[in-house]
Parts: sequence; C-alpha cells; structure tokens
Amino acid sequence: MMKWLVALFALVAFGECFHKIPLIKGKTARQDLQEKGLWEQYRREHPYNPMAKFYLSGAEPMTNDADLSYYGVISIGNPPQSFSVIFDTGSSNLWIPSVYCNSQACNNHRKFNPSQSSSFKWGNQALSIQYGTGSMTGYLGIDTVEVGGISVANQVFGLSQTEAPFMAHMAADGILGLAFQSIASDNVVPVFDNMVKQNLVSQQMFSVYLSGNSDQGSEVIFGGVDSSHYTGQVTWIPLTSATYWQIKMDSVTINGQTVACAGGCQAIIDTGTSLIVGPSNDINNMNSWVGATTNQYGEATVNCQNVQSMPDVTFTLNGHAFTVPASAYVSQSSYGCNTGFGAGGQQLWILGDVFIREYYAIFDTQSQYIGLAKSV
Repeated sequence: MMKWLVALFALVAFGECFHKIPLIKGKTARQDLQEKGLWEQYRREHPYNPMAKFYLSGAEPMTNDADLSYYGVISIGNPPQSFSVIFDTGSSNLWIPSVYCNSQACNNHRKFNPSQSSSFKWGNQALSIQYGTGSMTGYLGIDTVEVGGISVANQVFGLSQTEAPFMAHMAADGILGLAFQSIASDNVVPVFDNMVKQNLVSQQMFSVYLSGNSDQGSEVIFGGVDSSHYTGQVTWIPLTSATYWQIKMDSVTINGQTVACAGGCQAIIDTGTSLIVGPSNDINNMNSWVGATTNQYGEATVNCQNVQSMPDVTFTLNGHAFTVPASAYVSQSSYGCNTGFGAGGQQLWILGDVFIREYYAIFDTQSQYIGLAKSV
C-alpha cells in the first residue's frame, strides 16, 4: 500500500474538538522529472510562471509550479473512493481526476467513477481552470466528501476530463482549495465553507503545519489549532482582501537593509506554492544579496558549502518581523542547492511552503485574520 494512504482521524484536545488530516511530503514533480532526465527539457517547454494562479479571469486559475508536494487523503462518494489532494490556500475549488479523462496525467492517478457512488449527482455546469502550462477542464458533480474524519454532504466538486501534462508527474491526484468563495470557479462553495455551514467544526478556522525535510508530521487541522506545533505567541494579521489569504507586507530586509517590497506590497499565504515568489527585480535582488546565481530557467543556485554563512531574510508583515534563515530558504538535493526565491513578474507576493515550514499558519475565516507562530 502506497505511503500516502494514511489513516484519517479526529481527536479531542484542549477541551475542543478539531479534526486533523495528515499531509505527506512526497517526491515532487521536479524530482521525478530530474530522475528521468527530463527536467531541463520541461523547463524549456514550460517556463516557470508561479503567478499564473493569481491571474483572475472567468475561470479560477491555478499554479504551474512543478514543486507542489504536500498532500493528504480524502474520500468522495458512497461507498467512498479515496484520493490524494493538495490542500491549497491559493485556490478555492475541489477537483479530482475522473474516469472520463484518458490523458497521461489522469492515467497516472486514481479516477473518480460516478457510477459507483449511490449518492452522486451531476451539477449543471462545466468547469475550466487555467494553468500556466495548460488547463484542467471537466464537469461539476455533487457528492459526500470526507476530509479528516469530517463528512461534508452535497459538496460540489470538479471531475476532470482533461488535465495539464505536468500533472502526470505530481504525487497528488487533485486539488482541494481553501481560499474564499469569491474566487471559486462557477461560484462553487468551498469545502471548508460547507464544513462551517453544516456545523461540522467547532471554530471557523483551520491551521496548517508543514514539517521540513521529513515525510512525517505535516497536517491540516480543521476547526482549531494544535499548540504543540508552535512556540511563543500567535501574531494575528488582518486580511487586506478576502479572496486569497492576502495581507500587507511592509518590506523584505537582509542585514537591516531593505532588499525588496520597498514602500510596502501585498502578499499571500499560499500552501499550494512551494517557493517564496515576488516581482522579478525584487527576487533577483534578494538572490544577489544571498550570493545566488540565476540560471536560464530562473532557478537560483548557491554553493552548498556556503549555506551556514548565508544571511537571514526578514519579511515584515503588518508591522511584525518574520525571519527565515538560510537553512530554511535553501533546498539541497543530489543536483545541488537552490534558494526558495522565485520570480513571478507581478507585484503580488506569494509566501509559500518555504515560509510556512517556518511559521505555523492559522486561517480564521470568520474574523478574516491569519495567525502566524514559530513552528517547532
């Protein structure tokens, strides 16, 4: 049985009931492509565009980042059919592959079969979600979705008919969006919103813990917070927009010098993007300050022997400083060392998994705040 078929469970702690779903950090698409000797060809054919998911249009866009890697298991239908999904705070729709899709991406993953679920109903709309390197198209359906021991009735979700080629290399089968309904394709009510509406969680919040360099311990907690995952106080930051989980960032500094986001900018806390992404000039400046060299594919490489002497990078969010050390923003593999700073070409910043591994993130949908605390 594959390692991502992990048990879903619920527990009671600190006097309140909340539900956890374990996340697995599996092999990334990039690692899979590298092992097959296809990574450089892939990057030539599909230039890196992590901002693609934030281009608003009639359909809800998604990212083309080939390093999406944290995923957990959900089930859909009666009897339940299991799927691994990326829990993505940068999008709002749930979709999974279906038996109506015969692309390589779908054939490499589990497919939902509506005819095998006694509770399935078809929706009345088609679904199209744009990627930077292609698109996912399909249809809307309605069924029971179980997440972390929570059974959500009448959840609208997407069944893919076509998928972007890079999805063939992803560990997860699909995406479960955790942003707001205002950006959902076809105005679908997101899964967590339905948890709240159906009184399935004790608090209108969920939280995310991402462990570093380990396949164990990462999790999404629906309906509460697990204080064992962080130390110190939680810093609460108000949203500037209830679309994505968007907040104000004041600056990015290194050794006390402002190196990016001078004069302030907007940032998004996004579990569905692996890197910290910002405008090209700012990211290039950051990479230069830490001693990185950017190759033709936009990847910033450093000498692995220099990591211990590289400077911290501090992100000031709504007046509060959050520091990320080199040990956190540099990733090392058999192919060398890369920084976790990616150029996106737009003014919107993405604080992705590189940041969230350092700071436990609490997403409060009722008050529209993000809480951040130092992960342990």
